[in-house]
Parts: sequence; C-alpha cells; structure tokens
Amino acid sequence: MNLNTYTINILLSVMICCVSFAQEKRLSKADENFERYAFVDARKIYLDVAKSGYGSADLYKKLGDSYYFNAELEESIQWYEQLISEYPSEFETEYLFRYSQSLKSAKRYKEADKIMENFNQLSGNDQRAQYFVSTRDYLKFIEMQSGKFELKKLDINSKYSDYAPSFNHQDQLIFASSRTGGNTIVKTVHEWNEMPFLDLYSCEITGEKNALTTPKKLKGKINTRFHESSSTFSNDGKTMYFTRNNYTNKKIRSNTNGTILLKLYRATLDGEKWTDIEELPFNSDEYSVAHPALSVDGRKLYFASDMEDSRGSSDLYVVDVNEDGTFGSPKNLGDRINTEGRETFPYISNSGRLYFASDGHVGLGGLDIFVSVPENLEFSTPYNVGKPVNSPEDDFSFVLNEQKKIGFFSSNRTGGKGSDDIYSFKQLEDLITTCQQYVSGILTDATTREILPNSDVILLDANNQQIDKTTTDGTGNYTFDVSCETSYVIRGSKSGYNSTEAPLLTNTALEYTHQLPLQLGKGGLSGQEVKPGDDLAKVLDIKIIYFDLDKSFIRPDAEVELQKVIAVLRQYPKMKIDVRSHTDSRATSNYNMFLSERRAKSTIKYIIKKGGIDKSRLTGRGYGETSIINECKDGVNCSEQEHQLNRRSEFIIIE
Repeated sequence: MNLNTYTINILLSVMICCVSFAQEKRLSKADENFERYAFVDARKIYLDVAKSGYGSADLYKKLGDSYYFNAELEESIQWYEQLISEYPSEFETEYLFRYSQSLKSAKRYKEADKIMENFNQLSGNDQRAQYFVSTRDYLKFIEMQSGKFELKKLDINSKYSDYAPSFNHQDQLIFASSRTGGNTIVKTVHEWNEMPFLDLYSCEITGEKNALTTPKKLKGKINTRFHESSSTFSNDGKTMYFTRNNYTNKKIRSNTNGTILLKLYRATLDGEKWTDIEELPFNSDEYSVAHPALSVDGRKLYFASDMEDSRGSSDLYVVDVNEDGTFGSPKNLGDRINTEGRETFPYISNSGRLYFASDGHVGLGGLDIFVSVPENLEFSTPYNVGKPVNSPEDDFSFVLNEQKKIGFFSSNRTGGKGSDDIYSFKQLEDLITTCQQYVSGILTDATTREILPNSDVILLDANNQQIDKTTTDGTGNYTFDVSCETSYVIRGSKSGYNSTEAPLLTNTALEYTHQLPLQLGKGGLSGQEVKPGDDLAKVLDIKIIYFDLDKSFIRPDAEVELQKVIAVLRQYPKMKIDVRSHTDSRATSNYNMFLSERRAKSTIKYIIKKGGIDKSRLTGRGYGETSIINECKDGVNCSEQEHQLNRRSEFIIIE
C-alpha cells in the first residue's frame, strides 16, 4: 500500500464516518419531530435521507406513517411497500393493515384484500381482521347501500382545512376551519401539516336550497391561538361542548412526552358571546378526549378518546350528563362499535342513530362513515353508508337533519378546495340498517349422496329451543331467515335415517347467505344392537375427540364430533354414558392423570352446556397414560401423529 492509497483510504473512512454521523444526527432530529407528531418537518428529513440511498425498516415506517397519519394514504404506499418487501421480518402486523388501507385509497382493492388476508393470518383476534373475514363481499354490500345521497360542493370551503360541521338549532351551521379569516397576520402554523391552527366559525342555513351565508368566527372566548374544532349544542342552543388543545386558563399543558393533546370543554352563550368556558372533569393530560356529540335529550355525551381502556387508536365513549351539570363515569361503547383502528367523530341523530367514522370496520379506504341503530340499550352492528358519501379517502364528521333529509360531512377527497372540505347532501333513500341473512342447504344421503326431499329441518337457538321448522323441497333444499352475530343449530331428520345437527354462527355482513348442507346416515344406532360397555364413538363411527398437546380445551374439529354425541343423547333420552379421557405418555404419569381429568371435565361440560343434556346422564374420569393404544409408551420414540392417537376421549354406554 503506497502513501497515496493509504491517504485516500483514510479520507474515505473519515468521509464515510462523517456522512454516517450526519445521517444519524438528522434522523435523530426527525425522530424527535415525529414523536411530537410534527410529521411534515420529520418527513422532509426522512425523504432527504432516503433519497441519499439510506434505508431501514424504521425509516420506511416513519415515512409511511408521516403520510398515513396526515391522511395522504396514496403517498404512503411506496414506503409501506418497501418496508414489507425489503424488511419482511422487521415490521409489526399493524403495518399490513395500514398498507391495505393505503391501497384501498388508490382503489387497488384486490391487492388490498390480499394484504388483509395476510393481516388476518398474523393478527390473531384482531377485530378488524374478523370484520374482513365475515364480509368478504364488502364491495358488493357497499354498492347495495350506495346512491342514497346526492352531494353538493360548498362555497364556504377555503384552501385550508374545513371540517367538523354541526347544527346549532336547525338554521345555523358551526364548523372548524384553519382559514386566516382575512387577517393580515396569519395565525400560528401548526407543525403537523403546516396549516394554521383551527378556529370555530358559524354561518346561517337559508332558503329552500339550504344556502349558506358568509362564515363568521364565533364570538366570545372560544377561539384561541391553538386548535378549536368539533362542537355539539344543547337543544336550546345555549350550551356548547367543543374540542380544544390542552389549553386552560391561558396555560398550555402537554403529556409526559411533551405532546399537546386534545380535551373537551363546555361553554355558555351570553347574548351573542360564548363565555364561562370550563374543562370537563374526565379529561387528562395523558390521553386525548375529543369530538363531542349530545343525545337528543342532552342527557348523554358521546366522544372519542384513547384513554386507558380503549382497544384502538381511538374508541367511542358515552358519559351521562346529570341534571345539575355534573357527569357520570365514561363508558366504552364496546366491541360491536370499537375496533383496534380509529373510531371517531360520533353524531347522534334525532332518531337516536349513531353515525361515526372508522377505519377499523370494512370500507373503501381511509376513514369511512358508518351508521348503527339503538338496540336494547346498545347499538346494532354498524353498516357502511355507501358511496358517494364514502370514498377511497378520509370521510368523517357526518351530521344529518332527518326531518329535512339534508346534512353535511367532511372529506379530503380529490376535487376539493383545500386539505379537508365540507360537503352538503340530500338524502334520497333510507339506509339499510338491519341485517338480512339466510341459511340454506341441501339434505342428502350420507352414503349414496342421494337428494332427500320432504325431510324435516329445524332451526334451534343457542339454548336448543325451536325457532322455526320447514321441509326440504323437491331438490332437497331448505332455507331459514337468521339474525346477524347469532348462534344457531340446524337439525335435519327423515324417517329411516339418523337425525343430524350442525352449528351455525352468523357474521356481521349486511346481506349474506350461509350454505350449510346436511347429510343423513342410516348407520349408528338405527337397527344396531348396543349394550352397556360399547363405545358410542365406535358404534357411530365418530372421529376420536383429539386434544392438542398439554391442552384440555375443546378444539373446533372436536365440536363437530361432540355435536353427534349430543344428537344421540337427545334421540335416546334414557341413555347414559361414561366419558373417558386419555393422554399420551409424554410428561409425568401424575401430570397426565391430572390433565386427562381436566379433559374429561371439559368434554362433559361441553355436552351439558352446548347440548342441554342433564348432568345426571353423564359420568367420566381421566385415565392418564394408563391405556396407551399403540407402542408409544415411556421411552419410545414416536411421531407427533402417533402420540396424538393416545390423546382421546371415549364414550362408553352405561345404560
């Protein structure tokens, strides 16, 4: 190595170190901005670093998120694609959901569905995945709901963000806007999206065509140099609840990470000015509380929050408003409404319907608007309100005058004036808000596959009470109307055949037909002589009730077989059986005896609870590894399949 080469290498090393240090320093600054939700500032740095050829899973996550959380979903696609393709083992499953949502915003629905399939496989019990699985034909359902609104662009929109419309009485519209209001001094620019901070404005709704007058700022002490948005009003128009940054008594507060969150406030109208502004008691510096909506009677306040018991980015809550103006304890609206995603911007109509925005329920992309009707002190399964209100972009803050069939909502869809725009609409048709589901199938001979017309089919509820009964037609078909999210049992029978049953759990789809064919056999106890000591599983050719290693819960495949046992016990009400549970030889003999006892109890409990069988007809115990049926005893090397043959239950006829 000569001196020149050595010198060049040293210089290159120094340059590389400097470049690396510079990149790390810039990324550190970007990370600081990102944690404060200053997405635009961070994005500039991230983009610069990415263009210089530097890439990492964290960089692509931050870049994708900086667009995603600013509702620029199409722009996030590139970075989520690079993250998932280049770093397949370095991202959380949540990024699959965000990637799918972003693809939907670009109307790439088939690709989005494939990503959701992957998300479903990896996410476990994530409710958003369950909604996707139960509504595979969601585009068809959304089309059924579509065309029920006629939209109109509004002149009140500015080049800035305009959203969160609300009614004060029936003739005044209140909304939030980041416009400068014609001032020569531009209001403070918010670093999330480089827009001025939001203020609350009002305009009058006039004439038969519901024209809007020129917007004016609300008077009084409502608007500050920070964000004010989303409001709701009492029936007399004298009380307002609204959202504001955590700014009380001219003091701004942040959480432990230095982020200024959102809170709810209440104000009173004095003449034309809003005064006596007070913070609501269930706010916190550590989580956001925002987007209020009053019930018609003013006794319940709905809102969005990410407080401790929320399951997603934000959930919907309700709190009682007492006659003296105090409040009860906030209550989460539950899993039927809330998902692991975002549920936000609630609105309660005069009929008590809940409208809200969500990206956790199945939609067209971004936030979609959903409707849920009051049902037994709760709300029903939510339904997408369809196009053209919903689009591939964010659609939210929906309000409706049900009497006049007019309303407003916000969207960041293309073709508007600014970042978010307010649209008015006229409702042309009623929305579908009740589930319409069916179950149908064909009854056939289990051996010959011959169609069995004029067979009896009974629809039973989860407590085995008969709901409906029919007979198969000339082609062996039957059909029942069923409800959403409900458990049923379908029982088929015909003279000369053994009866059979199959469980059914309906989903949340707007309209859906469950296909449930039934097969009737002539074997089993029909014409056979059985006696005490016989194994019911062998008599009926029932598959062995297997258990997973070291587990005692009933597997889904075992439930089908246990339903057969239940059917026989119902058919022969005097029969009694002894449930005997066995394990393989792995683990100690004492532990295996304990495990088999648990399995026997689980099996008996299932038959009693799911089948409605009297417990006096069932006995049982565990036998551990005392009855190994193959060579797989202690010390013998066996495959998993061979060991599984010993993890079984038997059903011995006692009388």
